[in-house]
Amino acid sequence: MSNITDLTQRPPRSMRARLGGYAILPRMLDKGRAEIAGKNGEYHFNCPLDQRILEYLGIEVNALQAQLAAGKGDGEILEWVRSNQQNKHTPAEIEGWSDAAVKRVPDADSMEFFNQMRQAAAPHRADIETWADLLDVDDYVTFGGKA
Repeated sequence: MSNITDLTQRPPRSMRARLGGYAILPRMLDKGRAEIAGKNGEYHFNCPLDQRILEYLGIEVNALQAQLAAGKGDGEILEWVRSNQQNKHTPAEIEGWSDAAVKRVPDADSMEFFNQMRQAAAPHRADIETWADLLDVDDYVTFGGKA
């Protein structure tokens, strides 16, 4: 399988990265491929973030995982998603959803977890406000960067 991302050596793509206009999708694909290969490290496929895009698309996680296990690349997966998604969206809807996804901030239920992660990854950074900010800095420091 040539599309494996070894998440014990480097992080998955940022949730800001887009495929077919969809934020989160490239990151989820990296985690799915790595999990199948046993190279997911501390990353989890089908986490709450992944579930958000799966729900938006109307794609069943097991069906997507089977496509990843078959060794399909990003372009092939995108074609498969477009053919199999239950929820069809216009390019403008996709852009709006993706823009909102990368700007999402913690809610009351997730604020404590968010603050714990931020404290662990970047205790002196007051500019970490969104989930995308937090995941980017957490990925960076996990692999040796200094926040």
